[in-house]
Amino acid sequence: MARLLADLTPLRESVPFRRMWIGTSLSGIGTQLTNVAVALQIFDLTQSNLAVGLVGLFALVPLVVLGLYGGALVDAYDRRTVVLVTQVGIFAVACGFVALSWLGVATPAYLYVLVAVQSGLFAINSPARMAIIPRLIQPQLLPAANALSSLSFGVAMTIGPLLAGVIVARAGYAWAYGVEAVLLVLAVTCLAGLPSLPPQGEVKKAGLASVLEGLHYLGTRPNVRMTFLVDLSAMVFAMPRVLFPAIGMVLIGGGATTAGILVAGIAFGAVLGGLLSGPLGRVRWQGRAIVVAIVIWGLAVTAFGFVVAAAPGAGPGAPAHWTLWPALSLMVVAGVADTVSSVFRSTILQAATPDEMRGRLQGVFIVVVAGGPQLGTLLLGALAGPLGVGGAAVAGGLACVVVVLALAAWQRGFVRYDALDPTP
Repeated sequence: MARLLADLTPLRESVPFRRMWIGTSLSGIGTQLTNVAVALQIFDLTQSNLAVGLVGLFALVPLVVLGLYGGALVDAYDRRTVVLVTQVGIFAVACGFVALSWLGVATPAYLYVLVAVQSGLFAINSPARMAIIPRLIQPQLLPAANALSSLSFGVAMTIGPLLAGVIVARAGYAWAYGVEAVLLVLAVTCLAGLPSLPPQGEVKKAGLASVLEGLHYLGTRPNVRMTFLVDLSAMVFAMPRVLFPAIGMVLIGGGATTAGILVAGIAFGAVLGGLLSGPLGRVRWQGRAIVVAIVIWGLAVTAFGFVVAAAPGAGPGAPAHWTLWPALSLMVVAGVADTVSSVFRSTILQAATPDEMRGRLQGVFIVVVAGGPQLGTLLLGALAGPLGVGGAAVAGGLACVVVVLALAAWQRGFVRYDALDPTP
């Protein structure tokens, strides 16, 4: 049993990694708390679902734009400095949320601006943190370290929204944002203990030329490039979250509660995958493991679609049908598979990329991770009209499996990627 549990060796052996992991975990909980609180507050102010949906747009645009440029900054400056400056900036944004709510002057426009600034800072902060990891631990510990990072993310996705709901209901928005500010103070304190991490190799000035150089490098490295392509295949074709509200309202029943449970199922799967990640550090053929994990993701979404299609339908206010439980179980399986894929994709990106390029490629990683699910929302939302909700999930899951297997057949070297001899 002990061999199944998460490998804590990176936390034990590297004090800087432990500091960064704790700081990142606290910051992640605060960020997820604020994401939910902002959505609730904007709905309170406008009573409009469209206004709530615009939060995602204001977060996505700076994330995509600054994700690429932020990676260039990470490769040009001391990464500890980049992390600390952006983390302090995120804290300042949290104080802005507190001030607006405490003074009673919050408007959707002000909140959108703060969301955009917070997202832009995160687009620089995240590539810096991920690019730091290989400098803090031994190469053989990268899978374990990335599994711990996935566990941290899953916990944040679970705890943050729960805290938001409880605090907003009992104390109001200012207190919810205040909790994030406190968590960020603790996070900055932890991250301040990181050692200086100046750039290695040839240092290029941050700018368009540096960004283009990173993209050109990615185009010449098939194994690293494949980590992005297979993730896009999973997120674009088979991200079912857009279907959850209709499933709760019309098919399985239970309304918003059912939709929330299904979202939590994916997050719980991520936590479970992190907790049981012990064997991942012993996997040698990591490209093959990614392909298998994404195939399992696609098959889980396909089976989820069949379960949803078999639901009898529900009227307004109807309780959830028993088909909720197999549907939830499949989302947990999908969450576990996504964690396995994420661990090895991050590991290959870190191990097979020279340090002077890691920031820029991590910036591309952020763009893919942020943009893929948004494209998937558009695709499955469009398919749900002609195919039905269950049919859209089935078609998307099967498309994911077919595309990933086709990519694996096209790039045979990715399937043969050897962790003992990491080649980009």
